[in-house]
Amino acid sequence: MLVEARIMGLEDYFEFRKYGTDMRTEVIAGLTTFMTMSYIIFVNPLILSDAIGKDAIPSLVTATALSAGIATIIMGLYARKPFALAPGMGLNAYFTYGVVLGMGYSWEVALAAVFVEGLLFIVLSISGIRTAVINAIPPSQKYAIGAGIGLFLTLIGMKAAGIVVDSPATLITLGAENFGKPEFWVAMIGLVVAFLLMVRNIPGALLFSIVAATIFAIILGVSPAPESIIAPPTLDKTLFKLDLSGLLSVGAIGVVFAFFMVDFFDTLGTVAGLSAKAGFMREDGSIPDSEKILLTDAIGTSVGALLGTSTVTTYIESAAGIEEGGRTGMTALVVGLMFLVIGLFVSPIAQVIPAQATAPALMIVGFYMLTVVRDIDFDDLTEALPAFFVLVTIPYTYSIADGIGAGFISYVILKVVAGRYREVHPLMYVLALVFAAYFLYLGGVI
Repeated sequence: MLVEARIMGLEDYFEFRKYGTDMRTEVIAGLTTFMTMSYIIFVNPLILSDAIGKDAIPSLVTATALSAGIATIIMGLYARKPFALAPGMGLNAYFTYGVVLGMGYSWEVALAAVFVEGLLFIVLSISGIRTAVINAIPPSQKYAIGAGIGLFLTLIGMKAAGIVVDSPATLITLGAENFGKPEFWVAMIGLVVAFLLMVRNIPGALLFSIVAATIFAIILGVSPAPESIIAPPTLDKTLFKLDLSGLLSVGAIGVVFAFFMVDFFDTLGTVAGLSAKAGFMREDGSIPDSEKILLTDAIGTSVGALLGTSTVTTYIESAAGIEEGGRTGMTALVVGLMFLVIGLFVSPIAQVIPAQATAPALMIVGFYMLTVVRDIDFDDLTEALPAFFVLVTIPYTYSIADGIGAGFISYVILKVVAGRYREVHPLMYVLALVFAAYFLYLGGVI
């Protein structure tokens, strides 16, 4: 009787009747979402360990699972939406390859940038200022940023797989010399498995591809077999390691801004898409409890930085659970608990996964992110050309921040030249000037 009463209490709290759902449906939806996004437990630590060190993988696994679990449970209990969160793909790549390895900042400073970005997001979420920012950035730029990050991830994945290599003559070329190496075929096995599962609409395609590729890697001797399957969670390498004092420079401010912009619009786009799919979006386009959703995302980012991981954001993979009928925070609660119950203890497995096994996941996530280009109006050159600059600048410069800056500056210039300056929000002029100063600073002009 006590168990039944507690279940009834959950059903009332999450308003099952209102959304036409039940406990069984919500649990299945939560398990489905977890399966589709659990690959992040293994991919995120491997990406961040390129900046922090391979010995930090156990801590990074814990930070990834803990931040995802905490943020998703908050989403379930506070916002009561079936959306799951975890360290975001693209943002983790920017953290490692853009900020740390590219710009030369320490990973501790990069964590501080993520933490501050989360605090800014919190202020905007509770103050209502976010509306002004949302209205200032044109949709074409938002779509282009997401698609550009997709190409960025794809390039990183192809490089890790050995499909492309650097070339003195052409900068980049086909990695034909890798075709005879077992590492290359580990990536190909993972890619084939992922494709087969995706076209069959089987949940967890990316996770299963990583598992299959890792087993193949162990068989070929590319990776050692894990000494154990589970281990106690640890945060000894990453907890409270951020360096706030390192942010006291113009360049570092640009890093914070880039993290903020990408997280802000990635979250808005994802939340809007998920809300439309779940039937939450109103006729005027508004989303119920949007401030709670965004505040949860912001809190997750700052908490994640304290734990030692890059920006936490809402995952589009939540659509898998929504497709299974998940409509309430109970779905998110199940996902969060799964991250805590399973994700915290799998660091021994993560330590033996080679980069080639996660490369297919990077490429496929890139594919999904690239699909938003269809929403760009290519008939209007004042919209399409700036979007194009974003799209190509991000992967070609290995920098999300540079891509955003190129897009904002070119957007303002083309609108003014075309005599359509009234279409530009005043805030865009300010942002374009900020990025222009940022580029001049990087070039040593100022």
